[in-house]
Amino acid sequence: GQVELAHGAIAPARRVFAGGAAVGNTGRMESIRLLGGCHGEADGAAVGVRGGFAVDGRGDAEGAGWAAVEIAAGEVKLDFGAIHILVNNAGITRDASMKKMTPEQWQQVIDVNLTGVFYCTKAVYPHMEAQNWGRILSAASVVGLYGNFGQSNYVATKAGIIGMTKVWAREFGRKGVTANAIAPGFIHTEMMDTIPENVLAGMREKCPLQRLGKPEEIAAAYAFLASEEAGFINGATLSVDGGLTI
Repeated sequence: GQVELAHGAIAPARRVFAGGAAVGNTGRMESIRLLGGCHGEADGAAVGVRGGFAVDGRGDAEGAGWAAVEIAAGEVKLDFGAIHILVNNAGITRDASMKKMTPEQWQQVIDVNLTGVFYCTKAVYPHMEAQNWGRILSAASVVGLYGNFGQSNYVATKAGIIGMTKVWAREFGRKGVTANAIAPGFIHTEMMDTIPENVLAGMREKCPLQRLGKPEEIAAAYAFLASEEAGFINGATLSVDGGLTI
């Protein structure tokens, strides 16, 4: 089977794992610890790894971040013999208008959402290059395509991911490694349960399908882009938004 390393929320990793991939999870980049055995908790979500393991990260995004990610990638390679798929899915928000956003809010989001993706991809790519095969999948967002009020930091990271994906597609393609991004629209996650119904109604009205997306629909897009059938898709940003951006 294939070996997947997931950075961030584990739902897309679960879907790819269901297709036969073992999963390692870097959580939020740093302070890495290995969770042995068949089940673990990573980033708040239960992870079943069936004889594999999860790698979970907590703490500061600075300092030891790069070293910890490099070690985690090496551990996955050592234990599983290969890394076939990387899912860059970690993300946080610290929303504020430009006038009110603090330098700390800016940097926190850049560290996790953008630098974390850079670290994980840099750590994993050499292993993919050596085996002449790999899939790098990164979570962008529709706001990275059209912007959003009060999210200068978040939008910058998502637009940056889209740009880096295009660069990596050019750099890595000759080694059989593809790089693609997913840009979700409004998705009905647990976080949405705290949003007032009138706001949710407005979100649904903006979507041509008149509904919110489901997490499993996003995971299915990841699973497809990780597959052999998607081998000629490279450098793309797939909008999974119900037509929101048309």
